[in-house]
Amino acid sequence: MSRIRVIGGGLAGPEAALVAARMGVEVDLYEMRPVRSTPAHQTADFGELVCSNSLKSESENSAPWLLKQELRRAGSPLLACADASAVPAGHALAVDRVEFSRQITEALEREPRIHVHREEVTRLGPEDGITIVASGPLTSSALSEEIARLTGSSHLAFYDSISPIVEADSINMDRVYFAARWDKGTADYINCPFTKEEYDAFYDALVSAETVQEKAWEKLCYFEGCLPIEELARRGRDTLRFGPMKPVGLRDPRTGKTPYAVVQLRCENLRADSYNLVGFQNHLKYGEQARVLRMIPGLEGARFLRYGQIHRNTYINAPRVLMETLNLREYPNIYFAGQISGVEGYTESIASGFLAGLYAAHAALGARPVPVPRATALGALVHYITHADPENFQPANITFDLLVPLEEKLRKEIRNKKERHRVQCERALAAFAQWWQTAVNPAVHSF
Repeated sequence: MSRIRVIGGGLAGPEAALVAARMGVEVDLYEMRPVRSTPAHQTADFGELVCSNSLKSESENSAPWLLKQELRRAGSPLLACADASAVPAGHALAVDRVEFSRQITEALEREPRIHVHREEVTRLGPEDGITIVASGPLTSSALSEEIARLTGSSHLAFYDSISPIVEADSINMDRVYFAARWDKGTADYINCPFTKEEYDAFYDALVSAETVQEKAWEKLCYFEGCLPIEELARRGRDTLRFGPMKPVGLRDPRTGKTPYAVVQLRCENLRADSYNLVGFQNHLKYGEQARVLRMIPGLEGARFLRYGQIHRNTYINAPRVLMETLNLREYPNIYFAGQISGVEGYTESIASGFLAGLYAAHAALGARPVPVPRATALGALVHYITHADPENFQPANITFDLLVPLEEKLRKEIRNKKERHRVQCERALAAFAQWWQTAVNPAVHSF
């Protein structure tokens, strides 16, 4: 009987399990929560989102849109769950995180080939059969040591941070307004506008606020794409105004003017009873967060359901150890997916889980997998994590920089960046369609 083991109940693990099961493979899915928790998770739910609730842009011909389109066309189980639990978020795909987890759990429970085990896995080896490690950035120390033993190299680690969440009815709606940047999509974001004086006072309070003390054994090495706001602020007084507090495209309909700076709040669930502060991950002490963040116009009386925090994210040096089919060179029966494999972001984690599930299922069925071509968004992501400079490897989101560039002649002919992106997306989707026709065995594929 064809059987594989999947470790991790976040995003990549359930995606891999569902993909493999729907191809006719028996799957043992392991999740250590609630037997053993992590510093960031609050529940034992499958697919719990510990940071933002956004799967990024749905704007046509953007790189995040392209990755989601490829996954949708492949029948990604978790993208279907995300679409079914979406909340208003302008031109982004954001989900009700509780409903999203419920949808994933129901999908797993409906699949008779998936067998869930609530226990910690601490051993990996050839004798354990085909295994997908999707244990996430908060992999337990015991499993981390086992992975380090197998890969023969130390893990790299960066520190990721979580944005605060406030109760909706504690927001002073007289001081804020609804709008989406450049009026894209619907006006689903609450915008907290600053005058220059308000911004200067907020900035001074932020850079002088007390942060959580670094422990002796820690070496804080933040992921550049997810810097705490206080770290960004220390790079210059206007850094936040060109980052998470940029006001461009957010004209205040009450005044007809663009504010000096803006903090955006995004809906957390379908009930719209809570909002997160977009891009406001931080490493401040809780008391300091309450003091400083209540200086944001409209949040003077904010009640915080969750403060920002920091946690350790672990990932392997994928360019050194992984093949393009996401399995270890030295131990080809062991696959990696999700953030531990070196991708960054929710959709990217789902994407790597999809591919790992596909490839591992083929191996279990005695078939040779067809690697996804680099010309696709899926392939570009895999190509990066398996071919980047191992000496300076950093996790990556999907961007146009990772996609196959247009030929120089065509780049000169197409001056408009949006049009160049449209052509890149068109080519990627065509390459995906051609690959997908041969990527699975029609006899067992049941998406």
